[in-house]
Amino acid sequence: MTSPLPVLFLGHGSPMTAITDGPERRAWQALGATILRALPRPRAILAVTAHWETQGRTHVTAEAQPRTIHDFGGFPQALYDIRYPAPGSPELVARVTQLLGSDRVAPDTSWGFDHGAWGVVQPMFPAADIPMVAMSLDRGLSPAEHLALGGKLAPLRDEGVLIVASGNVIHNLALWRQAAGTQPDWAVEFRNRTNAAILAGDNAALTDFAPDDRNAARAINSGEHYLPLLYALGARREGDGAALFNDTLDGALSMTSLLVGDTSLLAA
Repeated sequence: MTSPLPVLFLGHGSPMTAITDGPERRAWQALGATILRALPRPRAILAVTAHWETQGRTHVTAEAQPRTIHDFGGFPQALYDIRYPAPGSPELVARVTQLLGSDRVAPDTSWGFDHGAWGVVQPMFPAADIPMVAMSLDRGLSPAEHLALGGKLAPLRDEGVLIVASGNVIHNLALWRQAAGTQPDWAVEFRNRTNAAILAGDNAALTDFAPDDRNAARAINSGEHYLPLLYALGARREGDGAALFNDTLDGALSMTSLLVGDTSLLAA
């Protein structure tokens, strides 16, 4: 058996991050190159994306050649010109269904790779030659249930599958428009305590927020960008390292990212 692959949570921010030569994109590029150089080549990628929300079941892309979705508006044409033609993986769809249960998973041919998937994977693996399956967020589940699904997916790490979850720990676009270019006290406080809980493995502090926790309410807001983090945390196992990177904060948007597993990959 080969060493388990790491698990990633990548704060993706604006769609422009995918084509902007900034520190976050450069970190993704470097990490992708390190994974290909230092580890067995992933046989597939499972992308848990904040931009695909479903109800009642977790959907997975089942097309042989999933389409590239540009699920945003008002950006430069160069962003809309991007295609990420990675093939799908019927084998990974079947394995995810086996791990989570056929009553929980719905193979889906109506979706594709939205920018929560291709926007982070394309800078890491620009050749688009690693099969990929995107996975939705079932919004009928509690945070603890999302975390538990991440745990059920952990065996994929031993099977050559790279789990890449993508969202943002702090994501509130209404407040971002008011506070862009600053670091509000409430956002700094939420980032500091969530970072500490992530590194300590305190999952309860990351899934159970008090009703009067105003900072959490501001940061998590509608929730879809926060929930992918729980899949990365759920797939963490005893003995795994955890390292944060791209830990920047702009108003009400953080780019904080997480690698679970061999943290030396970030320094390679």
